[in-house]
Amino acid sequence: MVGRIEETSQLEKLYRSRSSEFVAVYGRRRVGKTYLIKEVFKDRMTFWHTGVSPYDREKKNLMQDQLRAFHYNLMRYGLDNANPPKDWFEAFHMLSELVESKEGAGKKVIFIDEMPWMDTARARFIPALENFYNDWASKRDDILLIVCGSATSWIEDKLIHSKGGLYRRLTDTIHLEPFTLSECREFYKTNGVVLSDYDVAQSYMVFGGIPYYMNFVDGEYSLSHNIDRIFFCRKAKLEDEFDLLFGSLFSEPGQYKAIVKLLAKRHGGFTRAEIAEKACLSDGGGLTEQLKALEASNFILRYVPFGEKKNAIHYRLCDNFCRFWLTFKEGGQNADQDFWQHNNNSPVLNTWRGFAFEELCMNHVTGIKKALGVGGVATAVSSYAIKGDDSKPGSQIDMVIDRADNVVNLCEMKFYNEEFRVSKEYNAKIMHRINSVSELLPKRKVVRMTLVTTEGIARNEYSGIFQNTITLADLMK
Repeated sequence: MVGRIEETSQLEKLYRSRSSEFVAVYGRRRVGKTYLIKEVFKDRMTFWHTGVSPYDREKKNLMQDQLRAFHYNLMRYGLDNANPPKDWFEAFHMLSELVESKEGAGKKVIFIDEMPWMDTARARFIPALENFYNDWASKRDDILLIVCGSATSWIEDKLIHSKGGLYRRLTDTIHLEPFTLSECREFYKTNGVVLSDYDVAQSYMVFGGIPYYMNFVDGEYSLSHNIDRIFFCRKAKLEDEFDLLFGSLFSEPGQYKAIVKLLAKRHGGFTRAEIAEKACLSDGGGLTEQLKALEASNFILRYVPFGEKKNAIHYRLCDNFCRFWLTFKEGGQNADQDFWQHNNNSPVLNTWRGFAFEELCMNHVTGIKKALGVGGVATAVSSYAIKGDDSKPGSQIDMVIDRADNVVNLCEMKFYNEEFRVSKEYNAKIMHRINSVSELLPKRKVVRMTLVTTEGIARNEYSGIFQNTITLADLMK
């Protein structure tokens, strides 16, 4: 298994503990949650159940479908009871009977995957789960209950931040993140796919470090050919993934997709009021919950632009896969089955690469800080738009790292297939940005220009404008 070293160690520690444990594993859909649990406990599973997807199903029968599927799995794992449960209280009682029938020392591992799907309307699922854990599992010392779900907001609201019977009942949580660049490189190598660091970065900009998507990359073909195979050819593997992704996470996916589509139009994002206005949504509690759910699922990021007041909250799209999809696949555009290969060096792809690389860097702030030698320094990370007027032009600063050691790194992101060369004109733009930001800073703080790029910087009379240069090789360490 590639990566997941800390998560594996965490799960093994829970398995060896001398008391019952209740752990929630959550994260974006397709990130590898189920695979992690399967690989760690593949020969030690007492019971494994996966909730039934509500996508494209009749809502009036959802509870019965969930109970029926749960009962089938109880019998598959050895329960001798042919009568299906009438409700979740009875279903969890049957589960306790099944576990009690198992002999042997060590933890009894109970894994319930996609639990949010099981909590259907009027099913009283949460009270039944509370009763199962509080009145049975927690009184033993040999239960490891692992619950999993892609609907991250449900996990957070119902389990992690529960104010009811499950308050503080979770003994641990694991938030599974997408692969980093270095983990992507290792994943491809393990799968026999040979890619340059440049193409590993491009693949991250398409797939967002999601292992499920990356698994479709075939080492027999170039990255460009693979992108066409996976997205643009007839009956492509991921031709419906965007709709399936949101349909599997949200009961009413339309408004969630509307927010994401809007945020894809402006790299710096929008305020809440702008989202309500431009997406034609009600600016009430419903929007609050939708933004919270999208943020919890790692589709969007909430931040305060540099130099703004703390209540000037903006939301921006931070999911690389969604940005790629909405740029090139939304609405059935690009009927060319070899679109990527035919347009590999076109302006439209180069423009997308620029924005996608900025997002890649935002997702690797830890690596950037490490390369700067300030991994242990407290920081605030944001972006900054410099407003222009009649006397001076406006501009955008890709990333601002405001450090507690009185240094502010202004980071420029440049995705090039060769060393980046600073021109006289570009040097003047950078000087303008330095001066604009310096005006906002206390005198104790200094500005350091930082270039994050692929191959490094070409030395010339203007390259000294950057005090730090970070390359892909640095981010992949």
